[in-house]
Amino acid sequence: MRRKRGLDARMQRIEEIVRALESDRLDLETALALFEEGAEELGRARELLERAELRIEELTRRADDAAPADVVRTEGDDDAPLDE
Repeated sequence: MRRKRGLDARMQRIEEIVRALESDRLDLETALALFEEGAEELGRARELLERAELRIEELTRRADDAAPADVVRTEGDDDAPLDE
């Protein structure tokens, strides 16, 4: 079974692939295989980021829904009511 890899590991692998492709020491088949792998890793990294963004939006929405109605937050000062 293949182990799930996190964003950091995927980004590191993409960087390795880019360095290899920039080296000009690869035959065409190897370069194409690495390019394909890099495209797949990039797609998976984007999926991870999109899921994280959705999770952050959901958590933010929950936090906003749970905030007392009489407290209005201003940008830069999350704890100060607007009328102070």
